[in-house]
Amino acid sequence: MGFLSPVYVFLFSFGVRVYSQYETYQWDEDYDQDPSEEYQPEFPFHQNIEYGAPFRQYTLGCARECSCPSNFPASMYCVNRKLKTIPNIPAHIQQLYLQFNEIEAVTANPFINATHLKEINLSHNKIKSQKIDYGVFAKFPNLLQLHLEHNNLEEFPSPLPKSLERLFLGYNNISVLQTDAMDGLVNLTMLDLCYNHLHDSVLKEKILAKMEKLMQLNLCHNKLESMPPGLPSSLMYLSLENNSISSIPENYFKKLPKLHALRISHNKLQDIPYNIFNLSNLVELNVGHNKLKQSFYIPRNLEHLYLENNEIENINVTVMCPSIDPLHNHHLTYLRVDQNKLKEPINSYIFFCFPYIHSIYYGEQRSTNGQTIHLKTQVFRRFQDDDSDEHDESDGAQDSHEHGAEEHFDPHYYDSQEW
Repeated sequence: MGFLSPVYVFLFSFGVRVYSQYETYQWDEDYDQDPSEEYQPEFPFHQNIEYGAPFRQYTLGCARECSCPSNFPASMYCVNRKLKTIPNIPAHIQQLYLQFNEIEAVTANPFINATHLKEINLSHNKIKSQKIDYGVFAKFPNLLQLHLEHNNLEEFPSPLPKSLERLFLGYNNISVLQTDAMDGLVNLTMLDLCYNHLHDSVLKEKILAKMEKLMQLNLCHNKLESMPPGLPSSLMYLSLENNSISSIPENYFKKLPKLHALRISHNKLQDIPYNIFNLSNLVELNVGHNKLKQSFYIPRNLEHLYLENNEIENINVTVMCPSIDPLHNHHLTYLRVDQNKLKEPINSYIFFCFPYIHSIYYGEQRSTNGQTIHLKTQVFRRFQDDDSDEHDESDGAQDSHEHGAEEHFDPHYYDSQEW
């Protein structure tokens, strides 16, 4: 008996150690969250053997309709699951992805325990404004990003949490913005409202000025006829393509000193103030597809200028560049002027004013009777390959490549949309 006692103690200790090993094993770290794939554990477990811890086919703390990858334990993916309602969200979830479903309503019940959400993606669903519970999003004090694009919203969703930084509302039917809709959005840096039904009257109260940290505003593909008033001075990127804007008030951009990129193509601009774009930080300017008839002053730091599809017959370089300062050169590198009414290439003086310019795309021009004109130089490149002594004036492949590259240019930064 004296001899067996130490043996029993040894076996008992070994059993406890084995039990403890699997009791503290982190199951959720090795489970593949996709139930369609076979789980390959680190150890050769068998389901009919008890190791002191249960074997589970699903991930703990995740809705059965969704998946929660072990390498992203705070994320829950419910994408393209044909869901019609939002499943219950566990308390630990921070990123929630519910896009490409058939969800029609956003109610408060599924979010009762979800107090740590930082990102919600409800894009590509069938959500209507009247089916969103009042204040359902405002209850998330840590929410940074909210996707509601590609739904059936008629109104701007409000109230929203003060923590919100990025809000995507494109591709909806929004035509109403309550006067207090932007109240409290003091940390919002990006707002996308492209592809909606916004009119000038909606923005008359200067409600956009309340977002003092806003850096990017997308209002493309709406029904605006004038420039939006009261934009915050923090704005750096402004997208106004595909509206019906016909003029820009003088000194309009004086209150937007940080503006970096302006896209206002596909509008009805005709006569604009000569010095309207004199902004020290402006790098990209797209005023293509308008009705402009003359050139304007080019700010020193502008690099990319798009003037295609206008009514310009002559580009006066001295208007664009009144003087040359060798110590402060203009930075223009790319100029697109196809589909205008030019009869000859731009005067070579342009290369003295803009010493960094490397490409001018002339493409096809339109004559007064509607016929197409091909200039002698359709594509000018400042820097040629070493094995080329002169410009190739009729290289169809080169023209096609340059034009094709511009055809793929997407003026609408959308999740979008990045600039």
